[in-house]
Amino acid sequence: MTEPQTPEPQTPEPLTTDAETGRTAVVFPGMGPFRFTDVGEFLLTNPHARRRLAIADEVVGYSVFDRYRQSDAEEEAQYAEHTQIAFLTICLSLADWAEETLGVRPELCAGPSFGQRAAVTYAGSLPFEETVRLTAELARCEEEYFRQEHREAVTHCVIHTPEERLREALAELDDAGEWHDISGYIDQGFYLVSLREPVLDRFKKRIGELGGYNMYTMWPPVHAPAFGALRRKAEEEVLGGFEVADPKLPVVADQSGELLTDAAGVRTMLLDTFNRPIRWPDMVATMREQGITKVCIAGPDNLFGRVTSTGENFEVVAIDARKAMRPRVRQRSARRARR
Repeated sequence: MTEPQTPEPQTPEPLTTDAETGRTAVVFPGMGPFRFTDVGEFLLTNPHARRRLAIADEVVGYSVFDRYRQSDAEEEAQYAEHTQIAFLTICLSLADWAEETLGVRPELCAGPSFGQRAAVTYAGSLPFEETVRLTAELARCEEEYFRQEHREAVTHCVIHTPEERLREALAELDDAGEWHDISGYIDQGFYLVSLREPVLDRFKKRIGELGGYNMYTMWPPVHAPAFGALRRKAEEEVLGGFEVADPKLPVVADQSGELLTDAAGVRTMLLDTFNRPIRWPDMVATMREQGITKVCIAGPDNLFGRVTSTGENFEVVAIDARKAMRPRVRQRSARRARR
């Protein structure tokens, strides 16, 4: 399904964070569909990506790059363990590159949905090695859970759907005795809805009739209040084996917009991701309260850097693989060219 086209964000460089330009935040995007052809060369040639990939390979015991390349065309592998690790690696490597090349010095960081994994690593609450292991173990935990519970559940993204119209469509599911949860509040008229796949086509048709637009559908499903048992399973079987440290950089919680400055808050956020909806408008509000005027979106993103609330409140800088691969003229060479 083709996503609606939105204008490319402006990407001025180099970046500064002095008093005249305000404060900067690094935002790691949630994980949506992304193609190997867009990031493969970056993973293969960028020194930051190569370093992180080597670490990731050692942690999981296989070549993340090879598995991602081989499974890129397989729809069922879009959110597979190795794809998640590749996405995490890309996002953090792009942040490394932005620090080194563009001089990015953020005041805080944020990561809606899957982006929180990169955010807690960037903030220093978990070493990269541990986040790779956490990602792999949580992917297996989720897969096991959804093979047994909520086996028909998916999460669907709708846009251009006013809240009253969405409520109308959800009320019709209620009337039919169908389960549903709102899993994400992305922007005005922009939501993530979890429901059973057998009623998805009917729901999509109704959204279209109400003037809305259907985007992509995700499995495994995410952020639904009905998944409390998954949260408990993840805590008991996975996260309990990890030591989360106080972040060195404040982290904005993606479920509430709360500014997290201690390990307990970060740990709670990592667990809440399973059964609390994400609220991007609340994250935007907190960043504005903290004086942020510029957000650098580090990673493949077709969503959070493009929605209205982001563009209206911040200067948006896309830090993506295409930008990082673009040749940069050295200062000395530039001076010679002017002579």
